[in-house]
Amino acid sequence: MKFAPLRVQHGLLFVVLAALFFAWGAWLMRAQAPAAPLPWLAAWQSPRLPALAAGQLSLAQLRSGEPSQAVGELWLASQPDGAQLQYRATLGGADDTWALIAVLELSASERDSLVAAAGFQAGGGEQPLSRQLLQSLAGLPVRELQLTPTKALAAERLAATFGPPRVRLQIDGGEAWVYPMLGLTVRVQDETLLQLHVVPKTAMQH
Repeated sequence: MKFAPLRVQHGLLFVVLAALFFAWGAWLMRAQAPAAPLPWLAAWQSPRLPALAAGQLSLAQLRSGEPSQAVGELWLASQPDGAQLQYRATLGGADDTWALIAVLELSASERDSLVAAAGFQAGGGEQPLSRQLLQSLAGLPVRELQLTPTKALAAERLAATFGPPRVRLQIDGGEAWVYPMLGLTVRVQDETLLQLHVVPKTAMQH
């Protein structure tokens, strides 16, 4: 009878240790699970990002297949070198929503004409334009593209979508992941994805 309590204690200790090993094993399995790709971005980027990398993406192509609930708008924004025409939209899937800003290419005469028609003043900040202009300006080329996630996303999910970056550079406040073939630069801070910036590949060579 003197040894019964000790056997009970041993049994309890075995149960506790088994539970701890089980929890540790489950944690290791979760920690080693590969990051899930970003399904919406993976589907949306092709053929848009390759077309932009080649300098051949138009506003109409950018908006092709755009979800019907997405409300894209044209904006004039004041920049040091003059007014800039931007297309802005919020796009994405259920778990990865993005704010999109596309800078559109305008000749000097096209810009002057648009600024005059809109009554836009230099240094005037920002001004939305009529949605009717989306059709008439659909053929304008996209000069650069920014995609910013609206909530925190692990940077490893981008790597799972596009593969590992060709180059990783240390910058102020984090890293820049560079995908030269896509004209893509990604800002990463503390393993969190901050922003995607896409330009034609020729622009990355300057």
